[in-house]
Amino acid sequence: MKTKAYKRSDAKMALALLSPSILLLLVLVAYPMISNIQISFLELPLNPNMDSTFIGLQNYIDILKDPEFYKSLALTFGYTFLVVVGSTVMGLLVAIFFNREFRFRKTARSLIILSYVTPSISLIFAWKYMFNNSYGFINFIGGDVLHLWKDAPLWFDNPVSSFVLVVLFAIWRYFPYAFISFLAILQTVDKSLYEAADMDGATVWDKFKIVTLPAIMPVLATVVTLRAIWMFYMFTDVYLLTNKVNILGIYLYQTAFAFNDLGKASAISVILFVIIFVVIMITRKRVNLNGSK
Repeated sequence: MKTKAYKRSDAKMALALLSPSILLLLVLVAYPMISNIQISFLELPLNPNMDSTFIGLQNYIDILKDPEFYKSLALTFGYTFLVVVGSTVMGLLVAIFFNREFRFRKTARSLIILSYVTPSISLIFAWKYMFNNSYGFINFIGGDVLHLWKDAPLWFDNPVSSFVLVVLFAIWRYFPYAFISFLAILQTVDKSLYEAADMDGATVWDKFKIVTLPAIMPVLATVVTLRAIWMFYMFTDVYLLTNKVNILGIYLYQTAFAFNDLGKASAISVILFVIIFVVIMITRKRVNLNGSK
């Protein structure tokens, strides 16, 4: 009887301690999600004093019929895939390199994570300055010093070069997150496993496949999942760098605030949620299956 009383008391205490967090989740997450889904079925007037009109699935139908949506979707998938793969691979390679003792290792680690902790707005305008067609450092080196081109390229005015630059910026900006995560797990791997592999004549690739990869697989799944979610919803970096890369975040922003169609914008966000949920579940399943082999 005392055990049951203690359990009830513990449950009440746990509920009391968790209630502020639960309340915050309901106010900051649950309510906005439900409200967004509700708005996606409405046609909202510009005048907030006027009544909204229920139009059912019309917003979803209009979005799915819009060719620009599919262009933005394809561009977003390409952007997300390249950034996730690039930042994950780069972070893993740098983490493997740093997983050993060498001089000034702490200083080097601080420099590695500098791009991740610096405010985005500072980094974005630094990149725009470097690639400026009139006084940018890149055009000065490529044109005036190396004479690779006669006329300075308009890097952020061309759709192809803009896409390449926003991908490179995102890889450089966010690979320290993967680096920190992988370095933390690599430092827990028993060094004797690598020594045993050396004694068996294993190559560098064999040691990575047999020892390193199984150890980092849980972290790899988490890094890929979180980075895919963050990049799929990216808006700020791309919007401030260029207006030539119309990913879904920018497409949604234009729909909501340039065309003042909040109902359609809400429908886009619901569709994005469904897409990213399905993609992430498939990705995690494949990663877990590969990790268990």
